Amino acid sequence: MRAPGLALAAAAVLAAEGAALLVFAVIELAGAVSGDASSVPTALALIVLTVIGAAALIAFASGARKGRSWARSGGVVCQVLAVALALASLTVQPISWPFTLAVGLPGLIGFALLISSARHEGDQRADEQSAAE
Repeated sequence: MRAPGLALAAAAVLAAEGAALLVFAVIELAGAVSGDASSVPTALALIVLTVIGAAALIAFASGARKGRSWARSGGVVCQVLAVALALASLTVQPISWPFTLAVGLPGLIGFALLISSARHEGDQRADEQSAAE
């Protein structure tokens, strides 16, 4: 049992964020290989952590599509972190509005979709339980 439209939309946002992190990891890898990194071990650690984050977002996308609560929970945490990062970017002068919006808007949209999907699934379960009684 799942909320097909909401779950699909939430999964799409999570998957897009995961893909964006993979692109960022590739860009960072290219920079490290070309010698732009001041510390290669630190750059590689950052790349590995970025890939792990991308894998987690993709796993959350797959689980959210299937209606798994663990995936929605993990997805909500990632969305809250994205919004917090976007808000924190407002303190850096000059403000990078493209970054702030590119991180904050998907975070807000993903958060709303994940919460709505969970509520819809809960409503469906309540309806099924009351119908069974």
